[in-house]
Amino acid sequence: MKMVISPAKSLDYESNLPTDKSSNPCFLEEASKINELLREKSPLELSQLMKISDKLGNLNWERNQNFKTPFDKKNARPAVYAFDGDVYTGLDVYSLPLEKIELMQKSLRILSGLYGVLKPLDLIQPYRLEMGTKFPVENNKSLYDFWKQKITQFLNNELEENELFVNLASNEYFSAIDAKVLKTKIITPQFKDYKNGSLKMISFFAKKARGMMVRYLLENAENANQNTLLGFDYGGYAYSEEHTQSASSPVFIR
Repeated sequence: MKMVISPAKSLDYESNLPTDKSSNPCFLEEASKINELLREKSPLELSQLMKISDKLGNLNWERNQNFKTPFDKKNARPAVYAFDGDVYTGLDVYSLPLEKIELMQKSLRILSGLYGVLKPLDLIQPYRLEMGTKFPVENNKSLYDFWKQKITQFLNNELEENELFVNLASNEYFSAIDAKVLKTKIITPQFKDYKNGSLKMISFFAKKARGMMVRYLLENAENANQNTLLGFDYGGYAYSEEHTQSASSPVFIR
């Protein structure tokens, strides 16, 4: 089983870690190369590039200047414990049983504009660089061009034929994968809520549900298959055959 999720803009480098285990990013050399380009940008240029406030422009200028290899536990933090957005609220990784951490390390992958693809325990330093940022790298016009082949090959090297592959990333991040050449079929769950009498995908709730789906699959990994996935019932969601038009995009409603 493999799952992919997006990173988060919000970061947490303060909370106590439940494990002392860590690993190194596969594409740290590439991340360092991208950081060298970011480091040349002034705070104002970063604000304009990323469409962020002056305050965040200054913060990320400082982060870019402070980026330093090699990574260790003093200057970096495992990715799954560093990201702090809605998906990670749903995953609630700090309460994950310790015996599930190794499974999470094998099964979950986090897509990243700076690091390409991360295992949960890969050490990262604070950064902000969304995959959709129009940022040329070397001869590549965008981060998508730079990362697509690298990320896809990385995933294919890990995947077995017909292994369960669950896409819980946003469209922005999943577009960094060349889905046509993945060696297994892709399942992309959809999460919808009733609002004003009709079903809608509400971003805040859908992000949290993606994290809850990761948690659910980790907790039911011993028989993880497509049927197991359809049994997802966390947060009040339930599979709706009526609203599902394709087996590759099961719809969960509440």
